[in-house]
Amino acid sequence: MLIDTDILLDVALDRAPYSIPASELLNLLASSGNGAFVAWHSVSNLYYVLRRSRGDSRARQFIAELFEFISVAETTTDDVLYAASLPMRDFEDAMQVAAARACGASHIVTRNARDYVRSPIPAVDADEALRLLG
Repeated sequence: MLIDTDILLDVALDRAPYSIPASELLNLLASSGNGAFVAWHSVSNLYYVLRRSRGDSRARQFIAELFEFISVAETTTDDVLYAASLPMRDFEDAMQVAAARACGASHIVTRNARDYVRSPIPAVDADEALRLLG
């Protein structure tokens, strides 16, 4: 699974009610060893938002703890070109799709599945991701 930035922010900023299933998902991923990924650009977006609200040290700490069990999807120039070719309204979402494709993700976990209607990789919310992981 590829985890979208909004899921990570829900956990880091405790954005209720979304933080509950998002936290459960991250806890399950951390304890189970199931492979999960994030897009490269999500890391800088995550840091930028967290730094403004939680400070540099806490932002870096959250990111360091996250990458004890989540990996960055390896992407290339070809993946950016693929994102540019997708018929999606938001280019950042298209980049998420390209990253998901690059790492072989079966799903994109996001709070905004409707933004991925044209995605070739299905998008699910955290509750659905938990059900899929059983």
